[in-house]
Amino acid sequence: MLTLILGASPNPQRYAFLAQQRLMAAGHAVLPVSPKGGEILGVPVARDLAQVLAAGARVDTVTLYVGPDRLKPMAADLAALAPRRVIFNPGTEDADMEAALRQAGIETQEACTLVLLGTGQY
Repeated sequence: MLTLILGASPNPQRYAFLAQQRLMAAGHAVLPVSPKGGEILGVPVARDLAQVLAAGARVDTVTLYVGPDRLKPMAADLAALAPRRVIFNPGTEDADMEAALRQAGIETQEACTLVLLGTGQY
């Protein structure tokens, strides 16, 4: 099961970095996505959702680390990716986006990925 980290960061002080680190430590396959590209924790970074779609990756979960203003232009690609669920981490909540994803049959969750991992609910 692949977890896509949208808004990934190589900065160890960022929650996206901590989430990737902890997801990997828990044995989850991850794909970081950031327009900067490169590599984070030894994992190549996709530059955008279109690249993920083109690669045909089967994504189970998308965990969001981008604010609503940055997420809105990605809405169509996110829906096309058709993950099982999208986690809206604190600060990424967007009621309209959540409603659109649910209408597309995608589970949404307002939660903290780090807390979900720490409590065994991921």
